[in-house]
Formats: sequence, structure tokens, C-alpha cells
Amino acid sequence: MPLFHYKAKDASGDLSEGTVAAGNKFELARNLKAEGKEVLFAEETQASGKNFSDAVAAFLTRIKMEDLIMFSKNLSAMINAGLALSRALSVLERQTPNQKFKGVLHELGEDISKGTSLSDAMGKHSAVFSTLFVSMVRAGEESGNLAQSLEVIGSQLEKSYVLRKKIKGAMMYPAVVITAMIIIATLMFIYVVPSLLETFKSMNVELPTSTKVIIFISDSLQNYGLWVFLGAVVLAIGVVMGLRTSRGKRAFEWVVLHLPVISGIAKESNSAMTSRTLSSLLSSGVDIIEALHITRDVVQNSYYKDVIDAAIKNIEKGSALSVAFVEAEKIYPILVGEMIEVGEETGKLSEMLLRVAVFYEAEVEAATKDMATIIEPILMLVIGGGVGFFAVSMITPLYSVMNNI
Repeated sequence: MPLFHYKAKDASGDLSEGTVAAGNKFELARNLKAEGKEVLFAEETQASGKNFSDAVAAFLTRIKMEDLIMFSKNLSAMINAGLALSRALSVLERQTPNQKFKGVLHELGEDISKGTSLSDAMGKHSAVFSTLFVSMVRAGEESGNLAQSLEVIGSQLEKSYVLRKKIKGAMMYPAVVITAMIIIATLMFIYVVPSLLETFKSMNVELPTSTKVIIFISDSLQNYGLWVFLGAVVLAIGVVMGLRTSRGKRAFEWVVLHLPVISGIAKESNSAMTSRTLSSLLSSGVDIIEALHITRDVVQNSYYKDVIDAAIKNIEKGSALSVAFVEAEKIYPILVGEMIEVGEETGKLSEMLLRVAVFYEAEVEAATKDMATIIEPILMLVIGGGVGFFAVSMITPLYSVMNNI
């Protein structure tokens, strides 16, 4: 816990000073006020031994999406209840178990006490608070609806978090099964095939091509296992580095948008993300051009960024927002452009975008469940095919011997 050097005066006007431990300056002021003293000056000096462990914990931890969701919703509720922003931040700082986030909230509280706006204070922590988060807070401050903006942010983050979690959950099962298949196959090639190979040599029979392939793989793993491993590592690093380049990333995104089943989920999830982000920003009072720029940063796929860039240019030229989305029906489903057009005509653009987001979030949820159901039999067929190929390759030479007897 930090140590603070302070100067204070009591009710009779007598001055006093000292050094005490406190969570922050607000806690120090409350403690001294309980003793009948008013703080005149307070400055953090040095940390006690306990603060070292807090620093280590803060270094090892990371601020998760769940932390930001709880923060935005709780801060909104406290402001609605009439708590001052500085006091609400102090309460949240004491409540959060995340040491790194605790430090961020402490700095936010200090900036607020110096007269800095919440959005500007958050802007100093760009690694924690996204451009979307800061922009919606700023819009809430300007409109006088900070609590409502924070509630919208919390809902936006929660929906995005749930959507990503469902997609990752659907991909977890096949990833685990494929990894287990690779490990088991490698062990069989190293330990099982060599013993069978000795048997085949003693039989002195002509081996089929499939058996030769398996023997070749087994010999490679046995005699050049280290090089095979290093080659796999280099290949993996090369793929990762390639995907980090603009061309590699765009090629991967193209593949994702054209894979069966996966492409539908990718289009629907990007449509939901675009619609919900735009809806949240517009409902908070953010200008349409700025809202599109922020949405462009939120969307990860470069093909969707291109569509949003086109929408920005169209609006700057005086065209409607819906034009770019209608023209990009291969990227965004037709419903997106049509609903945006209806929203522009009726003056309820934010509401229409929210409906689109809710619809496609439900579609993604259903699709991920269906994908998990479809993947299971496909994996069983792949596993069965691999096992069958191995079994036939190993049994065929034995049949050849039996026929020659």
C-alpha cells in the first residue's frame, strides 16, 4: 500500500503533518476527516513492502474483457445513484481484485481530482480503453448522459465478448481432437511401425505403396526427428510471420470468407459487430463520420474495413450510408444494407442497426451450435479414414504372405 506524507489542520486550526499508509488520496482524506482533520497537502512518498507484491501481481496479470464490462456497468449504476465520479472510481478501485486494473483506476481517480475529464483520463490508457470506449464516454460527457453511455458500453462489450467466446468454443473441440490425432500418429510411427517393419523384412515380400509411405514417414521421424521438428517449427513461424504481413493477412481473410460453413459465420459475426458498434456510437451522440472511423478500427477483417472506408467517402460526397453496404452484398448480407436504408428513411438508423445486430448475433449463436454438430461426424470420418489407411497398409503385406503359402 502506498505511503503518503501529509499536512493537515484540526478544528482549532492547529497544523500537523506525518506519513501514513493509504490506498489513495481519497482514502487518506476520509481517514483524517474521521479524526477531525482537514487535509491541506498530501503527496505519495514511497511504497511499503506490501506494494512490491502488488507490483509483481500487476505485472503478471492482464486486464480482461470481464473487468471492463463490470467496470462500465458498475460505474454507470453508481453515477445513476448520485455518487460523485471520483468517489465511484475510488469504490471500484477497492473492489477490483485485478492489481493492474486497480492501478489504472487509481490513476483515473487522480486525474479526475485534478479536473481532467474521464474520457481524457481514459485516453492516457489506450492499451486498456479502446477508441470506441473513450469516444462513447466523451459523447456521454458532452450530452450529459455519461451513465447511459457507460451502460451502452457495458452491453456492447458483453455482446462482443459472448459472441467471440461462442465462436472460440465451437472451434475448441476440433482443435483438441486434431492435436490428439497428431500426437498419437507420431507415437505410432516412432514406436509401433519399426517393430512391424522388422516382421515385414523377415517375410521378404514386396510391400505395397501405402506401406512404403508409412515406413518412409516412420524412418524420417526416427532418424531425422529433430530436423523434422525444427522444420515444423520453422514452417509454423513462417506461416505466423506471413499472416502478420498485409498480403498474408488479406489472403487468410479471403480464405475465411470463402470456406464452407466458416464463411457464413464470419459474415454474420462481422455484420453483428459492425451494426452493434455503429448503433452504440450513434445512440450516444457520436457524429456519423467519427462513428464510422471508430467502427472501422473495431472491425478486424480488411475486406470489411474497405466497405466502411467506402461508406465514409460516400457520406463525405453527400451520398447515403446504405449505398456502400448495399453494393457490398458479397461481404455484408443483403439485410444489412436494406435495414440501414430503412433506418435512414425513417430517421431511426440507430434502432435499425441494433435490430440487425441482435438478429445476426442470434444467427451466429445458432450457427456455432450447428457447426459443433456437423464437425463431430466429419472428424469421425477423418479419424476413421486415417486409422483405416494405417490398418490396410500394415495388414496387406500379411495377406500377401498368406497367399504365397
